[in-house]
Amino acid sequence: MAMKIPVTAGDFRAQARSQLPRFLFDYLDGGANDEHTLHANETAWRDVTLRQRVLVDVDQVDTCTTLGGQACVMPVVLAPVGLAGMMAKRGEVQALRAANSAGIPFTLSTVGICPLSEVEAAASAPFWFQLYMIRDRGRVENLLHKAWQAGCRTLVFTVDLPIPGMRHRDTRNGLGATGLRATTLRLQQVLSRPNWLWNVALRGGPLTFGNLSEAVPGARNLDAFKAWVDSQFDPTVTWVDIAWLRQHWQGTLILKGILEAEDARHAVQVGADGIVVSNHGGRQLDGVAATASKLPAIVAAVGGQTEILVDGGIRSGVDVFRALALGASGVMIGRPWAWALAAAGETGITDLLQSWQQELRLAMMMTGVTEIASIGCAQLDHVSEFPAGK
Repeated sequence: MAMKIPVTAGDFRAQARSQLPRFLFDYLDGGANDEHTLHANETAWRDVTLRQRVLVDVDQVDTCTTLGGQACVMPVVLAPVGLAGMMAKRGEVQALRAANSAGIPFTLSTVGICPLSEVEAAASAPFWFQLYMIRDRGRVENLLHKAWQAGCRTLVFTVDLPIPGMRHRDTRNGLGATGLRATTLRLQQVLSRPNWLWNVALRGGPLTFGNLSEAVPGARNLDAFKAWVDSQFDPTVTWVDIAWLRQHWQGTLILKGILEAEDARHAVQVGADGIVVSNHGGRQLDGVAATASKLPAIVAAVGGQTEILVDGGIRSGVDVFRALALGASGVMIGRPWAWALAAAGETGITDLLQSWQQELRLAMMMTGVTEIASIGCAQLDHVSEFPAGK
């Protein structure tokens, strides 16, 4: 097959598929159960049509904004992606550098490969940190302290993962299972990707869960890590625990995983500075609604009281514009940057983000707006279908 220059998220996805062992590609690419919500996330954005306007002076278009109190060149944040350091050599550091170069925030996952200290050493701008509530609250406090010491001032707290979802692709590939059979299956897949084996597995180590290395016995072992996750993820968490978290984090607090207006109101009540309208990329409960369809009602409920981001199925700069038109302040993207990382490292992410910024700029020009704050429901076709946004 002839090589082609990757341009879109889909192009980078295809290249990532050829680079990664199957269990890692499907970990990125897959969703829960039959993956209906995963696919609905993408198609829902396509149903949001825009109003094209002409003969408007759009010579000076500015994509800059502020998210989480941080100046951004465009309203995009690199979302937390677990195991990103296994997609490319020291993957989180490469992604951070690309985000810094693009002038947007990067979010380090609790279950990333590179630890906070390594990411801090590479950072030229503040980065965000993502955390789950685990049973050992002392461990939570320790991670909060480390994140603050590393210069993080924005905490993204994931609230929609009491336990991991039923991700059948992972089980089929040996990632969601333990024992000799699963280990053998993963080994076979690794050996089928010699470039990944050399560049990442051998030259990109240590492949440990850097932020949890003190907590997880055998942190290099996926089976040991799965056992730890199964025992430590806390399904008893309630809004009382989020209030506790608010008391222990003095920076910006963003709750990720809000899908209903009622929960958005609770988030405001406990003092969250922002929320992410998210169904975990369709990786938790198959059958819930796409985020694009849930966003307008949440904006109508709390849009004037807290900052609203959205993720799930966003695949282009035009999708970013659609999210803003529906009332979001910005978007988080996960799979697209991880695909670009796996395909071409830091350069891949840089190229993807440059393309998206140009797509966003073009969408603004073709709808007659010149600044992010001016994007709203007036740029949508069939406005009556959507609750009042910004």
